[in-house]
Amino acid sequence: MADLPDNGLWLGRVWRADLGGPGVITLRAGRVLDITSRAAPTVRDICEMEDPAAYLRRAEGEDLCAWADLEAAPVGDLSQTHLLAPCDLQAVKACGVTFARSMVERVIEEQAAGDPAKAEAIRARVGAAIGDSLRNVRAGSEEAARVKAALIREGLWSQYLEVGIGPDAEVFSKAQVLSSVGHGADVGLHPISAWNNPEPEVVLAVSSKGRILGACLGNDVNLRDVEGRSALLLSKAKDNNASCAIGPMIRLFDEGFTLDDVRAAELDMVVTGEDGYVLHGHSSMKEISRDPEDLVAQTIGRHHQYPDGLMLFLGTLFAPTEDRDVPGEGFTHKIGDVVEISAPGLGTLRNRVRLSTDCAPWTFGVRSLMGYLAGRGLL
Repeated sequence: MADLPDNGLWLGRVWRADLGGPGVITLRAGRVLDITSRAAPTVRDICEMEDPAAYLRRAEGEDLCAWADLEAAPVGDLSQTHLLAPCDLQAVKACGVTFARSMVERVIEEQAAGDPAKAEAIRARVGAAIGDSLRNVRAGSEEAARVKAALIREGLWSQYLEVGIGPDAEVFSKAQVLSSVGHGADVGLHPISAWNNPEPEVVLAVSSKGRILGACLGNDVNLRDVEGRSALLLSKAKDNNASCAIGPMIRLFDEGFTLDDVRAAELDMVVTGEDGYVLHGHSSMKEISRDPEDLVAQTIGRHHQYPDGLMLFLGTLFAPTEDRDVPGEGFTHKIGDVVEISAPGLGTLRNRVRLSTDCAPWTFGVRSLMGYLAGRGLL
């Protein structure tokens, strides 16, 4: 179950099987309302309003079904109405290496050149030199510059440490517009990867003016071996069919849910394998090295515009080192794993792991959306 709090202002999307395209939805008293209209044919349009929360409160809509029924509907079957990722025309961006512990794991990936068998020995050496000493270092500060100089002297400096504690954050393109999958969908691993993991994250909804409007959950599916071979393979490691999950719905900020709640968010994750294997993970936003407002400011501004707004993954503290099968090789996914990411106030995002080549292909792009909305007389 997605476990969405009743007191939230929820904004999302659904595939309308009867109409052959997506609808914009909200929740009221456990019911799903389709609020698609000429005033707001997309989620993007609501996010660009002066007061999206006020609009969501007053918007009229078509009562589709109970939330429990929608959540139970099989995702990907176009003959049935089901949940989609809650964003549409927004760019999907992600911040990397924003937590000290995950930053150390990125250094280890780089040193191991994507080979999990080498990672344990390197983890011991790097951990002895770095440990958690970077936990309280403010990125871009004079103290961070001194730590950088010390690590260079030890021969341990890395491009990951540069973006982790240097002045500039890592911000990359995670997924193409309309390619993200939602709650209940399959997430995809590129077939070339043999060392990979989920990344539980908070995802911000940001307007074209840089206003942070709300948040939801995300799984930034990560191929550790691919990125570990070369940082220039980041796009191949991050952007594949069904490799980006966002949901269940965007919770808009109001008097009961603010950016401070995001800053204090505690994310829990459970990975359950078909073989009975269970992995528990956690990510605490309190340990992030850069404030969410700083990450947004580094992403959008006079230096870079996003006319349709963006969804911004904030990074994760979670970096699995627990052995799953082979001693010393840590965790990697198996096909059929179920990943559940949850946080109080944001609900639960649940997805099953498959190969990207076996997930439903992405076929409904921007041209399809525009044609569909025009056909309904909404443009």
